[in-house]
Amino acid sequence: MILIFAVDNNWNIGYDGDLLYKISEDLKRFRRLTEGNIIVMGRRTFESLPDKKALPNRINIVITRDKEYKAEGALVINSLESLFLLLKELNPNDEMKNFIIGGGEIAKQTISYCNKAYITKIFKSFEDADTFIPNLDVLDDWKIIKESEVYRQDDLEYKYVDYIRVR
Repeated sequence: MILIFAVDNNWNIGYDGDLLYKISEDLKRFRRLTEGNIIVMGRRTFESLPDKKALPNRINIVITRDKEYKAEGALVINSLESLFLLLKELNPNDEMKNFIIGGGEIAKQTISYCNKAYITKIFKSFEDADTFIPNLDVLDDWKIIKESEVYRQDDLEYKYVDYIRVR
């Protein structure tokens, strides 16, 4: 599985159920990387999507403890166990990539099963952020394999950093 997130200086990813900042080039990159693949998210992340609808051209999986939850255009499951069974069923030959796209709790629960991460580092600290993921820079089993140049949108600077898990 692959983590794909935009983080601030403190590895925060969101506030009040939304992204910290929408970077148009990063959103295009997210789409390019995830289309034709499987995306896994929690309920709150699903509800933050445009019109609370599944993202097109990919298989959307929502993990929630709510056994009655319905998500238009998405498959809903209630546990990590169910996730792994479903991924095997949907993707038996690993032809598609499995992306963890949010939120913080799902990232924390699945990070030990991930072997790659696409991180957009935003060079700013968002004080009101309320959701974060583990800081891969301080974890011994994650290593940077690629970094982009620094880009800018408005007054915000950011870069893309790709990681792999070294076991």
